[in-house]
Amino acid sequence: MQIIAQHGEIFIILACLFGFFMAWGVGANDVANAMGTSVGSKAITIKQAIIIAVIFEFLGAWLAGGEVTATIRGGMLDPVLLEANPQLLVYGMLSALLAAAIWLMIASARGWPVSTTHSIVGAIVGFGAVGLGVEAVAWSRVGTIASSWVVSPLLAGTIGFVLFKSVHHLIFESNDPFAAAKRYVPGYVFLVGFIVSMVTLTKGLTHVGLDLSFGQSFLLSLLLGVAIMGLGVVMQRRIKYEKNANDHFGYANVERVFGVLMIFTACAMAFAHGSNDVANAVGPLAAVISVVRSEGVIDSAALVPWWVLILGGGGIVFGLVTYGHKVIATVGTGITELTPSRGFAATLAAATTVVLASGTGLPISTTHTLVGAILGVGLARGMAALNLRVIGTIVMSWLITLPAGAGLAILFFFMFKGMFG
Repeated sequence: MQIIAQHGEIFIILACLFGFFMAWGVGANDVANAMGTSVGSKAITIKQAIIIAVIFEFLGAWLAGGEVTATIRGGMLDPVLLEANPQLLVYGMLSALLAAAIWLMIASARGWPVSTTHSIVGAIVGFGAVGLGVEAVAWSRVGTIASSWVVSPLLAGTIGFVLFKSVHHLIFESNDPFAAAKRYVPGYVFLVGFIVSMVTLTKGLTHVGLDLSFGQSFLLSLLLGVAIMGLGVVMQRRIKYEKNANDHFGYANVERVFGVLMIFTACAMAFAHGSNDVANAVGPLAAVISVVRSEGVIDSAALVPWWVLILGGGGIVFGLVTYGHKVIATVGTGITELTPSRGFAATLAAATTVVLASGTGLPISTTHTLVGAILGVGLARGMAALNLRVIGTIVMSWLITLPAGAGLAILFFFMFKGMFG
């Protein structure tokens, strides 16, 4: 208690700095997962991707980032064991932020799309097990999160596979693919608007003072879906059929219609990513602020201050603008060849999985989810469509992430403990 009272301001300043550094890492590495498919399918340019991500990542972090943050902040460690020494939680959360941020910086420099969720969860479990004792870690909670790392790519891959097959059947196999695209794409646009609106409204907006019932959320989501569909129809009408001697079936024109849809899925994925992954940066930061302000009382249910979510959103945006283009290029073109229709199926599948997880408070890996979705879409075209060497490198970087985060966190934990006593 005395240590917290004595060094409280220093702890908060360090937490803000490390939290911003961590958010920068999320933006530099993980936003590629939100934007890679859109850029890789040439539906939007890197410059347009950055503008979309700046707006929607920030909105997702601020409006819907509170739910998952509670899991990262208070769900991993047993608060009863920390009550006698609350300063250990402060050291640990500072260590976790710094460890995960440094690992993300290394991975981004090498162009590896690693999981920020893995990084921070590994770091928290590492310092908890060594610094506090194995019994301090809520292993059942960690097990639930770990299982989501397997479930989320499988779920996203399945949704991506089904979506791409439906596009193939309804549009590409019809007698007039261009007319079919014009007919069915507004329905897909409605789906994007409805799913993201529904999950955000049912779970994510209580901390900004908007607490709606399920029925109200459903009706509002329907209205938002219809409004977004209307906007899609207006944009779609501008696309005219262009004759091309090399394009006997008119597939290039169909892909141009899907290019419009990719703008909507890019916005949805950026929003979903911001809502889920801001927790990785601001969860530990919120825990430090809560312990310092309450002078050592550990309350995992304490509300996240609004400015903390803004700090996290700002850090994500800064990371994307300064360093994100490297990993965007890797994810967009490395795993399988993407066209707007394939990119749409992968992005909507990943966005759906991420917003569902964000709504249930489960911090899943956006990286795993999107790679799973891209694999699902690739498999719909056969095994030969996948670049297995790139996939192998990505999986290897995933396996290194947990021990790297844990090892660095343990090192920093003992460093802070030595500095502040």
